[in-house]
Amino acid sequence: MTSTGASSTSSSTDINLMPATELASLIRQGKVSAADALEGAIERYERFNPAVNAVILTRVDEARERAAAADAALAAGECWGPLHGVPMTIKEAFDWAGTPSTWGNPAWADNVATTDAVTVARLQQAGAVIWGKTNVPLMLGDWQSFNDIYGCTNNPWDLTRVPGGSSGGSAVALATGMASLELGSDIGASIRNPAHYCGVFGHKPTFDLVPWEGHAIPGCEVVTDIAVCGPLARSAADLDVALDVLAGPTGFPAAGYGLTLPVEHRDSLGAFRVGVMLDTPVIRNSSAMIDTLQRAVDGLAAAGADVSEAAPAIDQHEFHENYLMLLRAATGALADDEMWEDAQSRSHRFAEGARDYQARLEHAMTMSHREWFGHHNKREGYRQAWARFFDDYDLLLCPIAASAAFVHDHTGTRPTRTIDIDGQQELGVDQLFWAGWSCSVYLPGTVAPAGLTADGLNLPVGIQIVAPHLADRRSIRYAALIERTLGGFVSPPGYE
Repeated sequence: MTSTGASSTSSSTDINLMPATELASLIRQGKVSAADALEGAIERYERFNPAVNAVILTRVDEARERAAAADAALAAGECWGPLHGVPMTIKEAFDWAGTPSTWGNPAWADNVATTDAVTVARLQQAGAVIWGKTNVPLMLGDWQSFNDIYGCTNNPWDLTRVPGGSSGGSAVALATGMASLELGSDIGASIRNPAHYCGVFGHKPTFDLVPWEGHAIPGCEVVTDIAVCGPLARSAADLDVALDVLAGPTGFPAAGYGLTLPVEHRDSLGAFRVGVMLDTPVIRNSSAMIDTLQRAVDGLAAAGADVSEAAPAIDQHEFHENYLMLLRAATGALADDEMWEDAQSRSHRFAEGARDYQARLEHAMTMSHREWFGHHNKREGYRQAWARFFDDYDLLLCPIAASAAFVHDHTGTRPTRTIDIDGQQELGVDQLFWAGWSCSVYLPGTVAPAGLTADGLNLPVGIQIVAPHLADRRSIRYAALIERTLGGFVSPPGYE
């Protein structure tokens, strides 16, 4: 395993690795200043970021002014909100007035935001001190996080490995203590995958629960199907508070709609009926990862969890095909004219029977609305099947990727790259199965750390907790119970 080998002597180290909710409490009590919390995050950035390249843009002077204002406000008896004084970073693709939102695309290097994304504004209104932006892959389209503007982000557990994507820099900033909370987005596991690879928590909310405005390509005025915005953190409690801050209608719906998420009162593992699905016939999955997840499930069962093997009664191959068509239609709609015309020129391959990932992508980008509606209609049937599953079970535990973090590979294209699964090279895009298993049907999914692989690599593994529609607090509560039972976030070696 490769790491910086750095050790911490800073007095602020402990506060910069603790959950954001605990840090916020200390700040409100006057035991820690917002200024000291920020300086601790910046000090870690100066030590660790050269190796991991997670934070790619900073506004330190402005953040120091805000932290000082936060301390002055508390001294005057004023608290801005639940995140008062908490230092955090945000994913590069979110608009933050005065900074570029490039999505890792050199063509958008000058796309400087003039206003804050709704989510960014809500975090600041809750008292957060945002001081930087974190790295992403080109067009947010990879589980690696590299681009020609900001370079490559490395996993702190092993610098030769990927941090996940597209919120890869987000997860690394959290794992290394450079941020106490992060704002990410997810259409193909882009919150959940980095949380899994880096050993932190992530929550993909129910579709349309958290506003998307200010997280869109230039000129786009409509929400992208399947895509959501949500938090990453070092504890389940942080996810819960962040969701409170972020969720709720905006724009036209805000004139008449409110939000009341179902409250989750249960506080014991045995109070939840949980289905467990650790493998699928659709793709090959790493035995080291599955073994780690099985140990976690066994540990939960030993602690009183009600768990049994179960899954929705759905043809998983057909479900995966449906997700790929809807996913690639959604992302393909954002392609520029040149990319669309290129896909159009090769879309005949799908009609001729080709079913490789590239053929699916090209066809989905260019299919008729009538065909898209057919896939969408089928998805509605799948949503009903999931609802029937949740008549019998409260939650489903499953993987979020095919393996733990894999080795960097920037060769070729994403559809052609492979990853090692038990000594065999498998297409990396295959693991979109786990990404879509919950999100293509708009369901919430929380990822919690479940342990380290026992294959000598000692890489983190996260478990995905899928909940019913709008039962976001349920999956987050169960993540808290897993955290209480299995231990939760562990700092990567050398970043303690």
